[in-house]
Amino acid sequence: MSTAYLTHPDCLKHDMGFQHPECPARISAIEDRLKVSGLLSLLNYYEAPEASVEQLTRVHSKEYVDWVFSHTPNTGLIYLDGDTAMNPHSLVAALHAAGAAVKAVDLVMSGEADNAFCNIRPPGHHAGRASASGFCIFNNVAIAAAHALENYGLHSAAIADFDVHHGNGTEEIFHDDPRVLLCSTFRHPYYPYCGADTGNDHIINVPLVVGSSGTEFRAAVNEYWLPALEHFKPEFIFISAGFDAHREDDMGGLALVEADYIWITEMLMTISTRYAKGRIVSLLEGGYALDALASSVTAHIKALSRS
Repeated sequence: MSTAYLTHPDCLKHDMGFQHPECPARISAIEDRLKVSGLLSLLNYYEAPEASVEQLTRVHSKEYVDWVFSHTPNTGLIYLDGDTAMNPHSLVAALHAAGAAVKAVDLVMSGEADNAFCNIRPPGHHAGRASASGFCIFNNVAIAAAHALENYGLHSAAIADFDVHHGNGTEEIFHDDPRVLLCSTFRHPYYPYCGADTGNDHIINVPLVVGSSGTEFRAAVNEYWLPALEHFKPEFIFISAGFDAHREDDMGGLALVEADYIWITEMLMTISTRYAKGRIVSLLEGGYALDALASSVTAHIKALSRS
């Protein structure tokens, strides 16, 4: 399969300070492992453009977008919420992250790529319609889904989110939009301390207790996600690909391993082949244990690119 790989060097310039877990080394660790594995040379590399204000405001309020632009510091850091900061390069990094999401949709819809992975930061799934949150400034996966629906006339899209934290921003944005099915697993109770009881017929939230392993994760997907996806028949599948549920990620408290990420990727590819002409765009969310992150993303991309 033809898998596009999108990133941008400016995503490395977003730095929220010494020892912040959402650090530039995340992108480098992934890319280094892809090189060592020989996989990077087999992917189609694209440098991500910047997203436009029009693309951002499909899911964020204009007032919020303007507020983010106006808060870019000339020096140092400015905090948008308690754990989300911007340095002088953060806005450009966030625009490239969102732009990668949009470009990936265009590549897949045009047939230039079968699927795509976006190695980007800052992540996005905690960013709400008018709020930064949880290391996230713009909601990349929501921007991608909205672009696919609005620019290509699709009637349905699904978002699969296996990050250890609930994608509360994505849920807020699409809670009342039945064109988007959100399937989410996450540790609960845990940041952002919501999601266990806020779903509806197209928001499928499955909380997992601390210590849950691939056994519990796979059971949740089989019982809740797969029937919902089969019923929904999405025309495009997006993945909020967070790898902080890995057993080596001490921020997460779950116990997934690389084989679980391969399995869920294959499950989503099967659904995508059946209903969405194989169209998948995966976007990096969490994952802070660098070695586990790099090996998990490599396993995920290998599964995406497998013919």
